[in-house]
Amino acid sequence: MTKAIRRPARIDVEGARLGEALEFLRLIWALDHNLQSRSKRMQATIGLTGPQRLVIRIVSQYPGILAGELAGVLHLHPSTLTGILERLEGRRLLVRRTDERDRRRAAFEVTRLGKRLDVPSVGTIEACVARALAGFPRAKLEATREVLAMLTDELSAGGDRKDAMRPSSRRGRSSP
Repeated sequence: MTKAIRRPARIDVEGARLGEALEFLRLIWALDHNLQSRSKRMQATIGLTGPQRLVIRIVSQYPGILAGELAGVLHLHPSTLTGILERLEGRRLLVRRTDERDRRRAAFEVTRLGKRLDVPSVGTIEACVARALAGFPRAKLEATREVLAMLTDELSAGGDRKDAMRPSSRRGRSSP
């Protein structure tokens, strides 16, 4: 005979105490979910996903940017970027040109049609982020960037570090 699990009658979802690491993860996953949802809505309303629009915006600012440079700016693996670039080329929003110095590399420019989409637009992820950041003091934004960069570095290390679960005084961190 199995024992019944005793659980609280109700859990306060917003007030649940999970600890610092799990609280950050909860917020990051909520952010990721909302980014994905907004991206799908953007596809339906303006015809571009969030990542596609970001590529259009960056290539517009840096005409002739190389695919490898663009991947670096976006912090994406080049193979991930390839699909985005191919879809944008297929829709004639970007044009690929062979790099004159190294014919193995591709440089990109936004087409006239693509430039029509390179404007501030209500309902985009970019507009939501701009509104959210508008009232934040510079010091808080910098601190947030530092935390996000540190988390990105930790995650890109893949947890391979031997001290990954040990308390560390490095960078003023405490145990996760």
